[in-house]
Amino acid sequence: MRKAQLVDDFGTPALAALIEDMRDTMRELSGAGLAAPQIGVDLRVVIFGGGPSPRYPDASAVPDTVLINPVLMPVTHEEEGGWEGCLSVPGLRGWVPRWTHLRYTGFDADGEPIDRIATGFHARVVQHECDHLDGILYPMRVRDFSRFGYTEVLFPDGSVAADD
Repeated sequence: MRKAQLVDDFGTPALAALIEDMRDTMRELSGAGLAAPQIGVDLRVVIFGGGPSPRYPDASAVPDTVLINPVLMPVTHEEEGGWEGCLSVPGLRGWVPRWTHLRYTGFDADGEPIDRIATGFHARVVQHECDHLDGILYPMRVRDFSRFGYTEVLFPDGSVAADD
């Protein structure tokens, strides 16, 4: 429920170990992304992408990315709703509006600048993960609570995957 701290030192063994731990955790839980605060580390580090997610088999590919000290800027304020889940609140899903088109900047693990434009699922994942860095969980973004609840109740046929 608070803002994570900026990373000041890049290319360190400690940062490499954190990123490895985050990748292992994301892979183990079949997530599309993960933020350092989700594993108890108070730093502005997120990872996402890295191949198709079993939870989102129809989603477009997202580049495998380590993003440190991110800044998000909407290219348009147009929003699109979509179902989200989260490893931090397992078993739940909610319909969350997100910007459809955004630019994000930040740094990779070695301190090299990143500057990208994202749309679609890529944009959704970046926004979801970066929210964690500001103490925001996706249920805080749900506007219509008739579209929020336990996955097995909302989707008894299993049509939407478990958690993000």
